[in-house]
Amino acid sequence: MGERVGDMAEQLLTVQEIASAMRVSEMTVYRLIRDGRLGAVRIGKHLRVSREEFHAFLDSNAVIATP
Repeated sequence: MGERVGDMAEQLLTVQEIASAMRVSEMTVYRLIRDGRLGAVRIGKHLRVSREEFHAFLDSNAVIATP
């Protein structure tokens, strides 16, 4: 069971990690969560975003350049 909890923890990203990956401010990430565009869970006082949710967000907001 300890391994499973460790695996789950690795799948949750902090707001700071999301902001760093997207090169935006933490406030921008909080706004995305508040507006319902990026799903998150609250653990105590902190928000966490699943790695799966983050990748789905990026995929759904991808811009495809047209020639």
